[in-house]
Amino acid sequence: MPNAQPKDLAFHVFEKLKHSKIALPVPPLNVMEELFECLFFTSMRTEESDLVMVTVTLIDPNNPDPKPPRNIVAERWSCINFETPIELSIKSLVKLSKASDPSSTSLAVYYDQQGKLFIWGMIDQAIHYQSFLNYESESGSEQPGLFQVSINDIGTLNVLFDYELLATLKQNVLIPRYLDVFTIGPISKILKGNAAQLKSELRTFLKTTHTGETFEDWESFLNGIWIQTLSRLLLRIQNYHHGGAILIADNHDDIDIKYTVQYDRLKHAISNYAKETINNYVAETLIEDYISEGKKVIDKNWYVEESKSLLAKQEIADEIKGCISFLASHTCVDGVLLFSRDMVSKGFGGVLKARRMPKKIFVSPTATASPKSLIPADPNHFGTRHRSIIAYCYNHPGSLGLVISQDGDIRAFYRIEEKLIMWENIKTQQFLKSNKLKRRT
Repeated sequence: MPNAQPKDLAFHVFEKLKHSKIALPVPPLNVMEELFECLFFTSMRTEESDLVMVTVTLIDPNNPDPKPPRNIVAERWSCINFETPIELSIKSLVKLSKASDPSSTSLAVYYDQQGKLFIWGMIDQAIHYQSFLNYESESGSEQPGLFQVSINDIGTLNVLFDYELLATLKQNVLIPRYLDVFTIGPISKILKGNAAQLKSELRTFLKTTHTGETFEDWESFLNGIWIQTLSRLLLRIQNYHHGGAILIADNHDDIDIKYTVQYDRLKHAISNYAKETINNYVAETLIEDYISEGKKVIDKNWYVEESKSLLAKQEIADEIKGCISFLASHTCVDGVLLFSRDMVSKGFGGVLKARRMPKKIFVSPTATASPKSLIPADPNHFGTRHRSIIAYCYNHPGSLGLVISQDGDIRAFYRIEEKLIMWENIKTQQFLKSNKLKRRT
C-alpha cells in the first residue's frame, strides 16, 4: 500500500487482532493510532547523534502474565516496573532508547481508561526472541503482552504478534507480508539445487555411519540449513546499513574481482553441522528408546556419544556464526561479494562489467513469479548497484543476484526465459504463523 501513514498501519493491525482468537482485550483503534504515530515520529529523531532504535510491548501492568506455563525456564522474560509510570511521548522514548537496546529489551507500554498511553516498565531476556528470529537458536520463547512494535530505521515500524510479522510501515509504504522466496518458487529451487554437493556428502555419511537413517528423512533439514545460512548472511549485511550485493554465479565472466580469495570454511562448517546434528539425534533416540523399554542400566558410551555430538554441534554453530560475520564484512567494500553455487566465496570488491541492459524488468509480487502477476518496470529507475546486477543476471542466465540497499531493502534478480525477474520485500527472518490469527479462506 503506497502513500500509507501510521493510521493505516494501526487499522491493519487492529483488524487482524479484532478477528483473532486471543483472550486479551484489543485496544481501541484511536489508541493504536496514537501509539504508532508516536513511534513513527520518534524514529526520525536522534539521541547523541545515533538513530533511535527501540521496541515496545503492549502489555497490561495489572495482568502482565495471565497464563504462565507450568514449567518456567530460566531464560523466560520478566517485567521490571518503574516506580512511577511515564507518559508515552517522543521525548520519553528517545531518552529511554539508550537504556533499552531492542536486541535485549523492550519497553512495557499500556493505556488507561481515557486511552492515554504510558510506559510502566521494561521487559528483559528479549535476546532469545531476537536470536530465534535471526536463526541463531533452534527454539524461541513465548512472547509477553499482546504485540511488539519495533523501530528498525527512520520511518520504519515492524509489528509482531507472537512470531508472526503482522505488517511493516516503511516510510510511506505499508507492507502486509514479505515474500518467502527462499522456501517456495524459482529462487528456492535454485538454492536447494545449489546444496547438491552437501546432499551427496550426507548420503554417503548416512550409508557408512548411520545405516538406519534414510536420506529422504533429512533432506528438508539440509535445505533448511542452507537457506537459513544465506538468510543470516543477508541479515548481517543489513545490520551494517552500508548496502551490498551478493552474486551466486556458475562462471566468473564479466567480473573483475579486486580481492580474490578461496574461502570454503562456511561450506565445510555447514556439512559438519549437519553430520553432528544427525549423530546427536541418533544417540538421543537410542537412549530414549532404551529407557522407554524399561531398561535401568545404559551403556555409558551412549551418553558419551550423545554429549560429544551435542558439544561438537554447538561448537560448529559458533563457527558458522563467525564465518557469516567474516563474509558479511566484505560487503562493506564497494563491489560484489562473489559466491560459487556451493557457497564458496571467490572474492569481494567485484566490479560487474556486463553492460547490455534489458529494456524492462518484471517485478514479481509473489514468490512463485507466476506470469500473470508480473509487473513491468524500467531498470533505469534503479541505482548503480541494482543496474549492474540487473545487467549481469540478464546477460548470464543462471546467475542469482541479491542486492541489499542502505535502507535495508533486499531484492533478488534472476532471469527466467527472456525475462529478468525482480523480487522485493523478501523474508529473511524466521517469522512463524500464529495459530491465534484467523486466515482468509
